[in-house]
Amino acid sequence: MATVQPRPQTFFDDKNRAFWMLQGAGWAGYLLLRAAQGVANGMSISFFIPVLVSTATGYSLTLVIAAAFRLLIRKPPIIIWTGSLTAVVLAVAAYSVIDAFVFSMVNRGGAFEGALLLASVLIDGLLLGAWSALYYGINFFLIAEDQRVQLFKLEGAASSAQLAMLRYQLNPHFLFNTLNSISTLVLLKQTDRANAMLSRLSSFLRYTLVNEPQFQVTLDQEFETLKLYLDIEKMRFEERLRATFDLDPLAARARIPSLLLQPLVENSIKYAVTPMEEGAEIAVAARLVGERVQITVSDTGPGLNDGSVRPSYSTGVGLANIRDRLAQAYGPDHRFDARNNPESGFVVTVEIPFLVEDASQEVA
Repeated sequence: MATVQPRPQTFFDDKNRAFWMLQGAGWAGYLLLRAAQGVANGMSISFFIPVLVSTATGYSLTLVIAAAFRLLIRKPPIIIWTGSLTAVVLAVAAYSVIDAFVFSMVNRGGAFEGALLLASVLIDGLLLGAWSALYYGINFFLIAEDQRVQLFKLEGAASSAQLAMLRYQLNPHFLFNTLNSISTLVLLKQTDRANAMLSRLSSFLRYTLVNEPQFQVTLDQEFETLKLYLDIEKMRFEERLRATFDLDPLAARARIPSLLLQPLVENSIKYAVTPMEEGAEIAVAARLVGERVQITVSDTGPGLNDGSVRPSYSTGVGLANIRDRLAQAYGPDHRFDARNNPESGFVVTVEIPFLVEDASQEVA
């Protein structure tokens, strides 16, 4: 099951702080670069006055451009590009005029030349164009990152909803069978057995209602739940239902989706115990094989007589439900096999990764 991991804190978590830090660092770097260029070329002190004015002007104009971009960035593409281009062109025009005027006043005694203005347009256009590209590049990256996080959250919610739906499919069918048995016991005036079955049913339902369907349990907990479930079914079948459990201690802490195995046991009850007068034995076993957990649910019933897949029970869930839940929980990293037992009966084998219990996901 897909889960959403907490995203680590990043520089852009506080976008406002990140903008001011990048804005300050970028223009400070521009100022230092221009100053270093002047020193390297042996410029006089008068060279640095236009540089300071140019830096302050660029810093101020990009604040205005940023305000315009913030209004445009969520608009349709045609509005974004038209509005952004207009804002940059106006800013370049203003920037170039200020740069050329200040440089002329300081270094040329006020003589204003067209070539100087054209040079300013080229330099300032490249500068503000690069700043705009960087602004949109960072913001579009952050928007894409936010959408990716939202997609993971939606996928996680969808996966949880799917697991819940699959789990909740099991309860109505089980309730129908059990309540029907209790009704039969009441009609037969076997009130003690009816009360005992009701008590065990309430314990089982308390477990299913308290725990979240997308959570996982240890194999040890799952086996205890199966024993509780079979205690209820034994009230119906008495000696005809015989169950054995074999849990490898090394695999007891492995996590699986809660109530994953219950439909397999119920399938065996319907197709092995119910149709046979002498009943059948159901065996549930789990063992650790390397880094994999192998779980088998087998019975001594008639198995498959016609080579077809054993049908699911009447509500349309069962084996298909197990396959879907395994796919939701483990993706392709699992194996599900249902076939005739070579000796007698029917056997279902589930093989999943060995994942130890996680306190944040383990049910009560």
